[in-house]
Amino acid sequence: MLAGLGAVCGIMACLVLTGLVTPATLPAIVAPIGASSVLVFALPASPLATPRAVIGGNTLSAAIGIAIGLLIPNPLLAAGLAVGLAIVLMAASRTLHPPGGAAALTAVMLHPNTLPFSTDLTFPLLPVCLNSSILVGVGMLFHRFSGHSYPHRAPTVPLQTQQEAGLKHEDIVSALNATDDVFDIDTKDLERLLILAEHHAKQHRPP
Repeated sequence: MLAGLGAVCGIMACLVLTGLVTPATLPAIVAPIGASSVLVFALPASPLATPRAVIGGNTLSAAIGIAIGLLIPNPLLAAGLAVGLAIVLMAASRTLHPPGGAAALTAVMLHPNTLPFSTDLTFPLLPVCLNSSILVGVGMLFHRFSGHSYPHRAPTVPLQTQQEAGLKHEDIVSALNATDDVFDIDTKDLERLLILAEHHAKQHRPP
């Protein structure tokens, strides 16, 4: 319920504020922002929802989409390369954000080679970067009243609980490195959950 209300506020703010400065040749908002709002308001603790990921991932991906669209005239090849390259560069720059793939695809579908070059250069900034920045700003304000922290900060586990559990941050990192999977959770959050679970189990274990 609260996440939906936050999304309403975020999307409306993006439309109104970006519309004030965006040229008529460009949209005031892009579809990937709708997906970004799901992460920002419904899953604010996700590493994929950090301000760095939202703003950096969307903006970088849109720029990649424009560049690929200008360099490769074949729309089929351009679409695939834009999304694939966006994933690689987002991962490398620690800005992985799923809607970024949609931002790259949206940029290619604009057919940049048919638009004025000034429009091509503008698109990653207006509306994509501005939309993303406004959404993050609304998210920060909204979550001050939602009971969640944004940008997310893992709560500190009491020192006594940490000592009783015996689990260390290095143990979590080693376990994650030993798997081939990628998990959508911050290592500090995972550490906190495991320590609390172990502490709870010890408290309720029969003597």
